[in-house]
Amino acid sequence: MNVIITGATGMIGKGLLLECLDDQRVGSILLVTRNPVGVVHEKIKEVILKDFNNPESISNELAGYDAVFFCLGVSAGG
Repeated sequence: MNVIITGATGMIGKGLLLECLDDQRVGSILLVTRNPVGVVHEKIKEVILKDFNNPESISNELAGYDAVFFCLGVSAGG
């Protein structure tokens, strides 16, 4: 299975990424992030998307994947 993960720099997304790296059923992982994740692995391909309001700019990168995990979120500090 080939998967796409958005939000892999956050707590949920990073945990999901680690699980996908350990899972033998996952062959490749496309990370769509605003900032580099900083994890290097043969399964990972990373695409930086600064403007998530314009996903069409990376549409050619999204073909061939079986599942998408949308882990984007906003955190508030206070």
